Amino acid sequence: MIRAFIAVEIDSHTVQKISAAIVQLKPRISDIRWLPATNFHLTLQFLGDIDESKVGPVVEALEHHLHPFPRFTINAKGLGVFPDIKRPRILWAGLEGDHLAALASRVETSLAPLGFAPEKRAFKAHLTVGRWRQFRGSSAKLGEELAVWKSHEFGESEVEKVTLFQSVLKPEGASYHRLKVVMLGNE
Repeated sequence: MIRAFIAVEIDSHTVQKISAAIVQLKPRISDIRWLPATNFHLTLQFLGDIDESKVGPVVEALEHHLHPFPRFTINAKGLGVFPDIKRPRILWAGLEGDHLAALASRVETSLAPLGFAPEKRAFKAHLTVGRWRQFRGSSAKLGEELAVWKSHEFGESEVEKVTLFQSVLKPEGASYHRLKVVMLGNE
């Protein structure tokens, strides 16, 4: 069994700009576990623990449904929290792009016949950059810090492929390994 998910990787220049913002925020935001920049990605669908024999069918389904999907550009913009400022659990960088929701929907549709249930929550394109186990700080102070970054432009990324990743959980945090890349477009 492997723990797997489908994701879009982000341009390295954009990741560097988000990392620079984190360097500024580290002394100002407490009790948060910052994710390493190498783990920044846009999750399209989390598959959970799957048998390794399902990797082939997952890749085939993605290839069949995504080859006609157009390539497009996304923009990383702003920082925010889930679920809300009073009880934050996730610190994220926002992502905008005309085809993002359609891509996530296409991935879900392609994998549904294989038994992967669609996400119950509405799709919200983001990069998780930090997590709180328990927030003990001031919501007002956190809100002030995030307001500075609300409209900050971190950069663009070309979405030309999706990647099937394996997530390996370790005491120091998860590490991700590319299992297969599926190109978008007609190539």
